[in-house]
Amino acid sequence: MTTKTALIIGASRGLGLGLVERLSEDGWQVVATVRDTAKAGALKALPGVQVQTLEMNSSSQLDALQQHLAGQTFDLLFVNAGVKGPDNQDAEVAQLADIGDLFMTNSVAPIRVAQRFAGQLREGSGVIAFMSSVLGSVAIPDAPDLALYKASKAALNSMINSFVVRLGETRLSVLAMHPGWVKTDMGGEGADIDVATSTRGMIEQVKAHSGKPGLHYINYKGESLVW
Repeated sequence: MTTKTALIIGASRGLGLGLVERLSEDGWQVVATVRDTAKAGALKALPGVQVQTLEMNSSSQLDALQQHLAGQTFDLLFVNAGVKGPDNQDAEVAQLADIGDLFMTNSVAPIRVAQRFAGQLREGSGVIAFMSSVLGSVAIPDAPDLALYKASKAALNSMINSFVVRLGETRLSVLAMHPGWVKTDMGGEGADIDVATSTRGMIEQVKAHSGKPGLHYINYKGESLVW
């Protein structure tokens, strides 16, 4: 059997690191990106993991990564990188710089990454996954204290939809994935599940949706979510 390969964007800690750990346990060969390789000790200790530098919002760094990985074929591209945004998410006090960074990182840059590497996904079975959130569902009025973050994830979902339409006829499976409420720096210690449970579930969904083309908005259990 051919060894499975993955490109994980944003893997220094939390869910990104957890995804790489699960894939490594399964014997995948993984390219994992981080902003600062000096802080990637946990990644470098994993077998079969190649660590690369990427600030996702930097076109020049994305150019360099694309050139470095040219010719490689991936079974999975998982764009995990994202930010919470300002502590105070009241529109009244929102600052242009904070909003620009939030929406670029959470909504626009993930699509830019996917557009660059879509052609390197394995024909017929490749999966592109984006770390979305149930908070990106416009149909669910919840968590008003995270209004700006929610808006950025709703924007990501819209951008994913447009990305899939632009792909045209394709055998790629595209996942907008809700990881659950996870005990991470962003989710907090009061969250429902740990990183291992979430990432194990998400990898199972990647496997289950391989070869099933189209766009799927699901959680880590495989349950469909409303847009």
